[in-house]
Amino acid sequence: MATLTQLGTPPPPPPEQPELPDVRTANGQTAEQKGIQVTGRALKRIRIAMAKENVTPEQGGLRVGVQGGGCSGLSYNIRFDTQPRERDRVYEFGAPGEFGVVPIRVFVDPKSFIYLHGMVLDYEETLMRQGFNFINPNSTKSCGCGSSFSS
Repeated sequence: MATLTQLGTPPPPPPEQPELPDVRTANGQTAEQKGIQVTGRALKRIRIAMAKENVTPEQGGLRVGVQGGGCSGLSYNIRFDTQPRERDRVYEFGAPGEFGVVPIRVFVDPKSFIYLHGMVLDYEETLMRQGFNFINPNSTKSCGCGSSFSS
């Protein structure tokens, strides 16, 4: 029996990015709304880091942003913040009881959102690398370190 490839039809191209397991959309938002998404393993790591820094989900959250600089022109930055700013977009991840009692909040300022909408924040832990990955569909070029990009 002949397969499609044997009959001259090329196989489908591989996906641009591998499918990420357990991608979470913010509470009250659909995946089509193209906000910020976070994987389950990133949420677990955020919660662990918040506990180490004595930041409770009730009082603060993770601020994700973009700033000028880096080897590709723009660089990602993440840090804990005590509260959202007036014009921030605030995303909440996790139902009560899923990762603890209170959902994790992610704050994004309006200028950074231009570059980050549709992004997935993941966490990777391998023998070679440990840290957050920004899977950003708006990035046209990135450097080897993974924390700098251009749009």
